[in-house]
Amino acid sequence: MYYSPKSESVACFLSREMASPNTNQEKAGVVGRVLAMPKVLKEKVLGICRLTKEIAQDDPRKVIHSLKVGLAISLVSLFYYYQPLYENFGLSAMWAVMTVVVVFEYTVGATLGKGLNRTIATLAAGALGVGAHYFASLSGATGEPILIGAFVFMQAAIASFIRFFPKVKARYDYGMLIFILTFSLISVSGFREVEVLEMAHKRLSTIFIGGSACVMISIFVCPVWAGEEFHYSIAHKLEILGDFLEGFVREYFKISQEGESEDKSFIEGYKKVLNSKSIDDSLANFAKWEPGHGKFRFRHPWDLYLNIGALARQCAYRMEALDAHINSDIKGSQEFRSTIQELCLDMSLESSKAFKELGSSIRTMSRPSSSDTHVANAKAAVKSLKSLLQSCSWKEADLLSLVPAATVASLLIDIVEITEKIADSVNNLATLTDFEVVDTDKSPKVPSQSSHCECDEPGPKTDNLQLVILIEESARAVSDSEKSNVV
Repeated sequence: MYYSPKSESVACFLSREMASPNTNQEKAGVVGRVLAMPKVLKEKVLGICRLTKEIAQDDPRKVIHSLKVGLAISLVSLFYYYQPLYENFGLSAMWAVMTVVVVFEYTVGATLGKGLNRTIATLAAGALGVGAHYFASLSGATGEPILIGAFVFMQAAIASFIRFFPKVKARYDYGMLIFILTFSLISVSGFREVEVLEMAHKRLSTIFIGGSACVMISIFVCPVWAGEEFHYSIAHKLEILGDFLEGFVREYFKISQEGESEDKSFIEGYKKVLNSKSIDDSLANFAKWEPGHGKFRFRHPWDLYLNIGALARQCAYRMEALDAHINSDIKGSQEFRSTIQELCLDMSLESSKAFKELGSSIRTMSRPSSSDTHVANAKAAVKSLKSLLQSCSWKEADLLSLVPAATVASLLIDIVEITEKIADSVNNLATLTDFEVVDTDKSPKVPSQSSHCECDEPGPKTDNLQLVILIEESARAVSDSEKSNVV
């Protein structure tokens, strides 16, 4: 076979020409991405700026909290900047900075909880660590490392197991972790250090100083109380449930009102209640660490708030099922829906008014005035609905066509029962915490009637009542005389 260099060059040229379109596209794509990088980077920067602005506008306290953390770290950093302080504490001053970083939290309760956990655990572990080092040193150079290792193993194993206890896990888990860390550091470091007490004293002192700085700044500089946050969050949850019930029946039964907004986002507000368990538990835990502040005393019944939150979530689960029926393609019998429409409307609206009244009662810390009336009206509607369903004969109707509307009615009945339980819990909370009694009597009072006579002096309530009766009797006498004159 004859081999020609010219034919090889032609083949190479053809192969390059065939591959050139893909290569050119790849090059164009790379160049396009490089040219678009400034624009993409600009969009990301603008997105971060918008997010920062939204977070700051949504809750300006978060900006203040960031400044408070910076202030606390700057203060404890003086142990490094100021030479006399550095000479006294040395490298142990770093523990003050570390304490501020891990202890300072958004709310006062969270900061106090972590600070007290860290301080108490450090003191206990430091004392036990020094004691373990002392007893281990009595056994001589050979037995000392063995005993120290045994002590470290025992305390780590026991403390780690205690962390699984539910109450310890909820409130003292961070303290147990610091206990393990501090005991191990002091007892193990003491094997190489000569002055164990001095080392422990420096670390304990700097940790106490850092924790104190966090607590003082958190309490006295624009404090954010976990108890107050928890209080208003429970009130807001009840108001959200009331908004949902008010909007649901109007959407489900297609009831329109003049001036009604087209925004239906409030119907999905129950989803915030569904996922609130972890937030409620943490806020209640932090609130128990806080001292008395404002209207909240030291041993405020936060467990009742947890009970109300749990009932609110049970109600939200029913609302999630109701939400599925709003846009469902299976509506069922229109006749049956029309039959139960009025009673379902009464149940939903009365429960909605009760939820809003209870939420307002918690928010203002005043006794609910009309929630019991709304609950009683909702229960009366439930009783009427059950009587209606028992009196009507549905033998000839298609049972499958009754299921969708009957399911909605059943869910509303469950919501009425939960509303009654929440009302009882709020009334119990109002009794235990001495909610204020709001005077809702708007009837005209006697002093306004006695203003016709300037010489009369205000007297007891019985005298005022007697005066009213005399005026009414005189008016009746005049009317009788006028009637006789007409006759």
